[in-house]
Amino acid sequence: MAVARLMVIAAGVNKDMARIIAGIGTSHIPAIGAAVDNGKTGEAYWQPLMNGIKPAREWMKNTRPDVCIIVYNDHASAFSLESISTFSIGVGDVFPPADEGYGPRKVPVVEGHSELAWHIAESLILDEFDMTMVNDMPVDHGLTVPLTIMYDQPDAWPCKVIPLSVNVVQYPQPTGNRCYMLGKAIRRAVESFGDDLTVAVFGTGGMSHQLQGERAGVINRDYDLKWLDKLVNDPESITGINHTEYMRETGSEGIELIMWLIMRGAMAANINEVYRFDHVPVSNTHYGLTILENRL
Repeated sequence: MAVARLMVIAAGVNKDMARIIAGIGTSHIPAIGAAVDNGKTGEAYWQPLMNGIKPAREWMKNTRPDVCIIVYNDHASAFSLESISTFSIGVGDVFPPADEGYGPRKVPVVEGHSELAWHIAESLILDEFDMTMVNDMPVDHGLTVPLTIMYDQPDAWPCKVIPLSVNVVQYPQPTGNRCYMLGKAIRRAVESFGDDLTVAVFGTGGMSHQLQGERAGVINRDYDLKWLDKLVNDPESITGINHTEYMRETGSEGIELIMWLIMRGAMAANINEVYRFDHVPVSNTHYGLTILENRL
């Protein structure tokens, strides 16, 4: 134990403080949740996807973060066009599954980590990010599907969760650079929290897809994978991509990828990509997954 602690100190990590150990980028396609909930994952259509996420689930089982900060977008479940916040953080103790028109998903209630969430909210606001603090909100597939992807169907989610909702629906959405810098501020906030906690940050949504209009069903796998290479190895090179390029290259919903930049900003500059998987199509979407670990 003493040797392990000396190794941690030598690596510049304070074991008595919270620390971000991993970043996960994953699509949050609602059809995945429906397939799992309704026992359809054994069907031929779903087998490539389910086989592809098995290594991620095994990694999660071995890594076991105490808290997951899940960056996602609400789909008119907790918020509406009556009031739109760019960034909202859930600071409550519990977050029930939302009814998205066909009843809530039969998944465990999401348990929050209120103390850490309030600490992050305070740190971000004092760091000049205008966060909306939300005590009570249901969480929809944007948050629960990533949990299903990584944890399957447990009786209770094995981690505490801090929801961080981003407006990627109503123009003007935040820039990729603002999201990346928010991730860096989240890292500072977590590392100033005085409890021994391991934290994973999820960036969810995307990859390329469009749900309506003449270009409905557009998928641009080549662009997505080049973007993902840069996210891993040179994230600052993609922080300046504007809304028009995302719409042109990845469809109207492809801008959800900016939420992955929050995750990447929360990671160290030097990281290891321990797993990557993508599959086309899942529903009418390009499914993507990456798992990153900080390089000591």
